[in-house]
Amino acid sequence: MDRVCAVIVTYNRKELLRECLKAVLSQTRPPDHVLVVDNASTDGTPEMLREEFPQVEVLRLPENQGGAGGFHEGMKRAYEAGYEWIWLMDDDTLAYPETLERLLQVAEREGLDAVGPLPLSSENETELAYPHHTQGGLTWRRQDLEGRGLILGEASFFLGVLVARGILAQGGFPDKRLFIRGDEVEYGLRLKGIGGRLATLTTAFVRHPSFKGEVNMLLGRRLVVVYSGNPRKDFYNYRNRMHIFRLHRRPWWFWVALDILRHTWFFLLVRRGDWKGWRLWWKASLLGLRGNLIPYEEAFAREGVPSSPAHPRL
Repeated sequence: MDRVCAVIVTYNRKELLRECLKAVLSQTRPPDHVLVVDNASTDGTPEMLREEFPQVEVLRLPENQGGAGGFHEGMKRAYEAGYEWIWLMDDDTLAYPETLERLLQVAEREGLDAVGPLPLSSENETELAYPHHTQGGLTWRRQDLEGRGLILGEASFFLGVLVARGILAQGGFPDKRLFIRGDEVEYGLRLKGIGGRLATLTTAFVRHPSFKGEVNMLLGRRLVVVYSGNPRKDFYNYRNRMHIFRLHRRPWWFWVALDILRHTWFFLLVRRGDWKGWRLWWKASLLGLRGNLIPYEEAFAREGVPSSPAHPRL
């Protein structure tokens, strides 16, 4: 029987991690091994893991490398250990009891390289945690997708996606330089670009905090701007989007032009002359377009780092 290693990345959220681990260890088909990648947490996470989950392997990184760095190191460890499947999730992801069993069954039956569950909102399970494209535009409604069975060609990475060992030899691991925001999108597009068979199984579920508060719909739900109000989070989102356009979108200049339109519209019209926000977007976007993936602090070293509210993931 193929062996599964669950890889969970965490940073300073031991309460969420505890619930995540309980859900993982209570699966109808439990993973054969669980690896927690700790991004140098300072909130007592190592002690909690040692006391409450001694059966779980912990890979503690010397510094916070973000989700991208955490999954890079965790997947590398699981790959080198020879596991046939790697089950990936952030610490705020809660799997339904039968999620892994259903993913594994469909992946083996359909010959998939990666398959993910449908991420539902933790606050309201009749809604999706992230909006999904349909013929009528974007939808948040679970019922619009649940009856579709297997949706080929896409998967929400790091939210309970099961990845086959075979695709990693060619596809590699997530790009550490992306840190947060968009690292999962780049990785999914990379695997798809080398011929990987990706899918979402709409009869398997995880719960995740809703992204609704950061999604701004424009042009009748056909254009979206993601805006958190946290300069550091937004910087990585803007920078990484442009980097992804250059790597994976064709023609890339069309996507860049569309991004200029939507963000200028958002900051100058929707946010009524938010030039500070627009300048952050512009600077981050230029860095991404040039492939200059320097961190947030370095980008603003000379002019002073824009203030960000405290955030446990950053």
